[in-house]
Amino acid sequence: MRMGITGFEPSFVFGIEAVREAYGARLAALVGRRLTGFAVVRFVEDGSWFADCPVVLDFEGVRVEVCHCYLDRLSIGWSDIDTTVAIANWEWFEFTPEWSDQDERLAPFVGRELREVALLEWSPPEHVRDTARGMVAVEFVFDDGHVRIANGLDENTIELDPAAPDYVRYRLPAPE
Repeated sequence: MRMGITGFEPSFVFGIEAVREAYGARLAALVGRRLTGFAVVRFVEDGSWFADCPVVLDFEGVRVEVCHCYLDRLSIGWSDIDTTVAIANWEWFEFTPEWSDQDERLAPFVGRELREVALLEWSPPEHVRDTARGMVAVEFVFDDGHVRIANGLDENTIELDPAAPDYVRYRLPAPE
């Protein structure tokens, strides 16, 4: 599932404990850094976002590469993807994907200092049948808002609104 992206070698995990174990300390270490850039994949033909591909956030030279898959899998990479290299061997769709530093949701946060990182687990009441139960989102909190990258049922979503009440929030402690 590399999708022709240079350096993308996802290591998907699932469940809040596995995500915290695999990624928690490194995510927490980002606190205090500024978001200096980002990259998403868009289609050349119409400019639409290809949400299956990783969302890359650059925090002063430390790039976080967030990608959701299936209903409950999450992979976070660290400065592995080269967004300057064209996406190769593309045969999935009739459109042509390319890296872009344009996104109206992410752009307002560039230059802002990261204040907190949290993991959010989707946990509706037990009597509610929900195939997304256990999905883990990553939330980046800034002074004037937050960016949550969540699982949109087998693809990424970028959310700026307050988290739904069915999320259980796990704040990652800032490193000492």
